[in-house]
Amino acid sequence: MHDLTTTPPAPRPRRGRRASPARLSTRLTPLALVAAALLQGAPLRAQNIGEAPVADTPAGAGAGAAATTAADAPAAATGNAVADAPLVLRRTPLLRETIDGNEGKQRPSFVTGDNIDGTADFNTIVKGNAELRRGPLVIRANQLEYTQPDDLAKALGDVYINRGGDIFQGPQLELHVDAFEGFFVRPRYVFIKNDAHGEAERVDFIDEETMVIHSGNYTTCVRRPGAGWVPEWMVTARTITIDQRAETGTAEGAVVQFKGLRTPELPSVTFPLSETRQSGLLPPVFGINNISGAETTIPYYWNIAPNRDATLYPTVMSKRGVDFGGEFRYLESNYRGQMRGNYMPTDKLRERERWGIAAQHFGTFDTGIAAIGTVGMNLNLNQVSDDNYWRDFTRTVGSLTQRLLPTDLTFLWSKGDFSASARALKWQVLQDVNSPITPPYDRLPQVTAKYAKVDYGGFDFSVDGDYTQFQSRTALTNQPNANRSVAMAQVSHPWVAPGWFITPKALINSASYKFDSPLASNNQTTASRTVPTVSLDSGLVFERDTRLFGRNLIQTLEPRAFYVYTPFVDQNYLPVYDTTRADFNFASIYTENAFVGQDRISDNNLLTVGTTTRFIDADTGAEAARFGIAQRLRFRDQRIVMPGESTVTDRLSDIMLGASINWTPRWAFDSTVQYNPKTDRSVRSSIGGRFNPGDFRTISAAYRQQRGTSEMIDVGWQWPINDLWSWGKRDMTRIAGRGLGPGNVYAVGRMNYSMLDSKIVDSVVGLEYEGDCWIGRVVLERLQSSNTTATKRILFQVEFFGFSSVGSNPLQVLRRNVPRYQYLREDIATPSRFSRYD
Repeated sequence: MHDLTTTPPAPRPRRGRRASPARLSTRLTPLALVAAALLQGAPLRAQNIGEAPVADTPAGAGAGAAATTAADAPAAATGNAVADAPLVLRRTPLLRETIDGNEGKQRPSFVTGDNIDGTADFNTIVKGNAELRRGPLVIRANQLEYTQPDDLAKALGDVYINRGGDIFQGPQLELHVDAFEGFFVRPRYVFIKNDAHGEAERVDFIDEETMVIHSGNYTTCVRRPGAGWVPEWMVTARTITIDQRAETGTAEGAVVQFKGLRTPELPSVTFPLSETRQSGLLPPVFGINNISGAETTIPYYWNIAPNRDATLYPTVMSKRGVDFGGEFRYLESNYRGQMRGNYMPTDKLRERERWGIAAQHFGTFDTGIAAIGTVGMNLNLNQVSDDNYWRDFTRTVGSLTQRLLPTDLTFLWSKGDFSASARALKWQVLQDVNSPITPPYDRLPQVTAKYAKVDYGGFDFSVDGDYTQFQSRTALTNQPNANRSVAMAQVSHPWVAPGWFITPKALINSASYKFDSPLASNNQTTASRTVPTVSLDSGLVFERDTRLFGRNLIQTLEPRAFYVYTPFVDQNYLPVYDTTRADFNFASIYTENAFVGQDRISDNNLLTVGTTTRFIDADTGAEAARFGIAQRLRFRDQRIVMPGESTVTDRLSDIMLGASINWTPRWAFDSTVQYNPKTDRSVRSSIGGRFNPGDFRTISAAYRQQRGTSEMIDVGWQWPINDLWSWGKRDMTRIAGRGLGPGNVYAVGRMNYSMLDSKIVDSVVGLEYEGDCWIGRVVLERLQSSNTTATKRILFQVEFFGFSSVGSNPLQVLRRNVPRYQYLREDIATPSRFSRYD
């Protein structure tokens, strides 16, 4: 897809107008070589190359050339003033990519040729190596005739035009120079913005920004030597309109040829002239789905503004029907968002209407009124038509195909140390009779408020309030709905020094409940509890200089001790609405509560000890490696647990082990292991690594295991297959705006394999071929939808350089699934007009 930017569009130059002969005589003479003689009132005579005209040629103008400027013209008109005051060129300190149309017309003209003839104040004829140069325009020909009253230049024989890097070559040209209006007969042309080229019977120049190519062709394939060269792809059309202002081309009656295959004649095709975002058709996507049948998607991209765009992607499914999809994105300085929707009027397989919608919005607004502060709104909307939507449609947008779809609206406010929010959260649960889900609780509404102060006399403190109304289907949750009010307060005093830190903290958490039906445990409709907590966090930091494997490093040793005490306050009888046990990792092991949420505050009397050592590059400060270990020592049983759990009696917790190594940019390794010393086995482990030796070369692998529950291997890759037989013998650097060059085939994919089930769960496997002027993609996607079923589809795509943009499904699938995937056409820059400067 395309990136959004808030930069406003540059102003467009006004269309040039043909100047009158009277204005030319006082402002700028197009053929300055002849101008001096005309102004003297003498007839012209033939001159040899390098022979100066009546006026002296300014230094730096070149042999056989002369110039005049607006300032010089009046003086020259007086006759002898030319000899008395030689022409002087003005220098510019910068080379500019763009020149204003009016400014370009006021610049001097230079002409050279073997022989010159003409009539004063009417026409001028230059024969032999004729050349006219004005600003970014250069015209060369065997013969050049200029008629001054009409501002008309006629060129014959080996005519060549270079205008800002765009080149035209052919036998005959007629052009009104200032207005850039005219025609070129049987030209060959090359455009600088996308290196496109072709041939035509005729080109009509409408103005400085627009031209119409008649009976022409268009391609971006690099021309090879030899008369029999045929581009790999080419567009032929009755007319091709080039709009440089909009940077788009429109081909009427177009036929697209690719590798000898031809499409039927298309009424109209729009394509971009540069890599900037352009409205138009994106590459079509062809696929085969084991459920929906053959699929064809023809996306259309609408570049609404620099910070807004939309994409329409109708998809024809042979077994289902037509799915009308669309996406709208926007980006402003203080808010952003996107909306996506799909609508199928009739699904022939389900015999019903199908639809899905998703929207996200994030924004804040500074009112500019000190008494009010800053307000904001966040929205996450997800809704689908039925419970089978996630099963029938692939995961083009994750939120539309999960079985738990949230619709979450939050209003925010903040002013100084105060903040508040009001939230409404409602879930749509996509149920399956073979695998039912207990629905989470809706929060209708949730209101929060907070006051926080940092470093107030050395203390940090905060006060939080939360009121939430929880609603769900009691027949599925087996507990009553409730209104819950929570008040929390905490105060801490951090002492931090270069080699140590210590932070004592005190917390209190109070909650009250009002249920819509009595509790089964005690038949009460209300409940409350208050729980205090104290903690002490401390650590030391040692470091030393060291050297490993020829590398200067700084090694640190960072022991840490964290103690927390929370008395037992019975809460096991309370229902659970938003609480779960915290994941056991290096972040949660140094926290006061073993749970996430407000329905359980764990009783604790424990000490967490651990240490970390890091190796830091002494020259760059980059972390080369990190190793850590931590464990909890429990001094009494933890009696507060989640429903269905038993009291925690272990005095020693599992040991957390972690390692992260980034010794070189090519290699990366990361590992976390939860080890049980009693069973002498790992309870849970995650080990991953990545090898990335260069552009478009990456292999990543991860092993994730939770004993008795899951054991997965995850592998992702992008690699040029050509390297398999030429490793170490090829240039591994990318080409700007390209991959590694034509002829390369890239294997891409990601695969998840369940070792417990001995089967592949999800997989994306594909090939990309980089041609001289096109990219071909084929991707096979398999997504597990249940224990016994999976959705499979094959996607095909051909992308022509300079004719189609990116943004369709194969790229989205690869970017979403393959870690560190690189698009072959990234970082494309528009070439400078000076790269073809004559």
